[in-house]
Amino acid sequence: MTSQSEHDVFLSFRGEDTRNNFAVHLYQALDRNGINPYKDDKELRKGEEISPALLMAIEESKISIVIFSENYASSTWCLDELVKILECKESKQQVVLVVYYKLEPSTVRHQEYSFKDALAKHEEKFKDDAKVQRWKTALNQVPKLCGFHLKINQDEYEFIEEIVQEVSTSLPNRFDLNVAENPVAIQSHVNYVIKTFLCIEENDTRMIGIFGSGGIGKTTIAKEMYNLIAKKFKDRCFLADVRESSKQNQGRLGQLQEKILSNIHSRIRVDDDHQGMELIRNRLCHKKLFWFSMMLIIWTN
Repeated sequence: MTSQSEHDVFLSFRGEDTRNNFAVHLYQALDRNGINPYKDDKELRKGEEISPALLMAIEESKISIVIFSENYASSTWCLDELVKILECKESKQQVVLVVYYKLEPSTVRHQEYSFKDALAKHEEKFKDDAKVQRWKTALNQVPKLCGFHLKINQDEYEFIEEIVQEVSTSLPNRFDLNVAENPVAIQSHVNYVIKTFLCIEENDTRMIGIFGSGGIGKTTIAKEMYNLIAKKFKDRCFLADVRESSKQNQGRLGQLQEKILSNIHSRIRVDDDHQGMELIRNRLCHKKLFWFSMMLIIWTN
């Protein structure tokens, strides 16, 4: 059984509204980008109380995404999830992102329309003012959270890409490479290269070579630069030991080309070097990416 602690993101959503469309599309997009999402797939739930497994999944996730849809408030499970998510935001500094799925933010904030009707039914059913008040208080806190508003007829694919990019940026040190702690004078060299040569804010293509005798820290500098910059890019790739890999494959680069393409797209087979060159040219020519290769750092637009 997979431990819930392995999940980066918890998705809270109303199944009947989004399970077979937006929620699953977002889940798949996160998964494709190397982000481990938790999505409750149970169609039928027993009882009114949220399960301990879901509470643990929320607690152990780094980010929670709340997908507000028309019938979200009709589910007591969803409302309990929201309360727990906000508790974890305060106690664990968990990042919380809100999605308004074809729903006006004011409907949630002021508990209007379907939200008002749902809460009225809960008050009548439970006769528990404290429980319903907790749900209302949680909904009132929504404006303080980072929100994404998907309007009717808006492009869902691009909208999901924005969320995935925000999640990638928010997850701490997801792409960090292992670097020795406190290497001597490394930071001054890293800062010098970044400020003097990279100029990331400029919208152009750059190639930088770091060279010198063995053991002086070239790779360490490159790794530290990668750690500092990779999160700014949607697509990124790190290739280590390029020279050795090339020698082992008698100078053929297909395996390395496959790794570059597979880091950015799904698994792609490269049969020979020439095919790999064409695939890289065609698949990556319109992408902004960060690419570290041996002693080279390259990014393209």
